Amino acid sequence: MVEVAGRIREIEVAADALPLDELVASGTPVVLRGLVRNWRLVQAGQRSMREAMEYLRGFYNGEPVTYSWGDPDVAGRPFYTADFTDINCEVRRSDLGTVLDGIAAHADDARPPTYYVASLLVDTRFPGLRADNDLDLAARGIDAPPSIWIGNRVTASCHYDAMSNIACAAVGRRRFTLFPTEQIGNLYPGPLEPTPGGQAVSVVDFSAPDFERFPGFRDALAAGQTAVLEPGDAIFIPSLWWHHVQGLDPFTVLVNYWWNSVPAYVPTPMHALYHALWTIRDRPEREKQAWREIFDHYVFGPADRAGGHLPEAARNVLGPVDEKLARQLRAMLIAKLNR
Repeated sequence: MVEVAGRIREIEVAADALPLDELVASGTPVVLRGLVRNWRLVQAGQRSMREAMEYLRGFYNGEPVTYSWGDPDVAGRPFYTADFTDINCEVRRSDLGTVLDGIAAHADDARPPTYYVASLLVDTRFPGLRADNDLDLAARGIDAPPSIWIGNRVTASCHYDAMSNIACAAVGRRRFTLFPTEQIGNLYPGPLEPTPGGQAVSVVDFSAPDFERFPGFRDALAAGQTAVLEPGDAIFIPSLWWHHVQGLDPFTVLVNYWWNSVPAYVPTPMHALYHALWTIRDRPEREKQAWREIFDHYVFGPADRAGGHLPEAARNVLGPVDEKLARQLRAMLIAKLNR
């Protein structure tokens, strides 16, 4: 694993004293040492891998789970095939016991097969688990149902998420390496589709980077920050920060919470990105620069600038977007795109 220049800021904090508003306002990553050390799952994992697995089995409702499986050559890194047109892992569906038994059977292997259950909503497969293993963000008015990630020494290649994130290391250690949004060009993102996990990922192999092919990655490393989370630790990852996550132990479980800073009726900007790739990117440079000015005026400047000189009743989409207006915008866009 390459070395990055910085270390992620750390604080020691208990779950009932989580400074959530301050974290979001800071817009920078923070390691939250000991945040979930009192979770029963964390304590089971500290006693043994077997006990942690049995603890999970005790809540599992028997419904099938979808997981990625890769032979030993995958080396724990779900990624693209050599031509970047497919993924190097198989997507399988079975009961959780198959996954846990496979991980346990290869726990001592130097090059085990890859097993990875990713982003599984806790409540859909583990009813009751949250009673003793939850941050209870709902009590703070945040709708962030937790997801669980179960695997062995799996690496989630560097990517970003559109939402804010608190990721909790429940079983096993994980190394997080983060980069600010402006490093996107130096991280060399792969295709938007397909992707190993729903988002475009950096195509740089962090374990053996090719600096001749990806020279800008040196600049990314200079801007990066890293930390190793022990079981019971957590990390706040601001929205749109790139993060590379490496499982360091034979059995790892992570629980994370994603949430939006805007109401649910505001859709993801990824829709706008695809639309802009389609409608703007390939226009003549003069037109692209003109559209940049237009977007700066309407979108990226102060929210009240474009309509501030108009009477409130005349602003329509130039004023605040509420749920009713969001429905109207959606209907209008669908109608225009279907012509």
